[in-house]
Amino acid sequence: MWVFRLFRIFILAGVVLFALYQIGLFILVLWYGFFNPSNTAVMQQTLRELRRENPEAQLLHQWVPYDQISVNLKRAVVASEDSNFINHSGVEWQDIKRAWEHNRRQAASGGTAIRGGSTISQQLAKNLFLSNSRSYVRKGQELIITYMIELTMSKERILELYLNFAQWGVNVFGAQAAAQHYYKSQASDLSSSQAARLASMLPRPAYYDRNGNTRYLQSRTATIQKRMRLVEVP
Repeated sequence: MWVFRLFRIFILAGVVLFALYQIGLFILVLWYGFFNPSNTAVMQQTLRELRRENPEAQLLHQWVPYDQISVNLKRAVVASEDSNFINHSGVEWQDIKRAWEHNRRQAASGGTAIRGGSTISQQLAKNLFLSNSRSYVRKGQELIITYMIELTMSKERILELYLNFAQWGVNVFGAQAAAQHYYKSQASDLSSSQAARLASMLPRPAYYDRNGNTRYLQSRTATIQKRMRLVEVP
């Protein structure tokens, strides 16, 4: 019987550790609702990967307040990544289901075009605390953090954090660094077409940073620019 007792102790310890971990994350989420992070888990992961090839590698990033980010970029990103951002509670379950079905078909046919189905809030959860890896465990944790974020932060704060920490190139993070890197401009001055192009890069920022303005990127940019006026932003 001692084996079953030991097993119960391990299970109980695991539950307690899991609960403590979630409480710690919740405290951090509360903190980030009022104070700006200096970096994120994805930024740290990216820097580690870059420094394997170049020990001197650095990330480009500069925080800018929400009101110093062009409304064009806000609209473009919402139009591209999460058109229902203002109205949902953090997770669009239908989008996740459609992405899962698409990815299953891709896997069965040997395709590689993977969809995420993540809202801006989910992407923020991943960027702040997790990584770019794909697993059911990571996705489950992402969903928990997403609901923490939606419970404690305004939509404006969520979008402010997202725009300041989204990856826009191999080593480019945030709207200000992206504006300077691609347009020698400020985040506040981005035009409609510039913002639409930046938003179109988000699914594969490192790829487009290396390969420039591809035909697909041009087409996607034109589509996003048409959608921008149809979305609401905080």
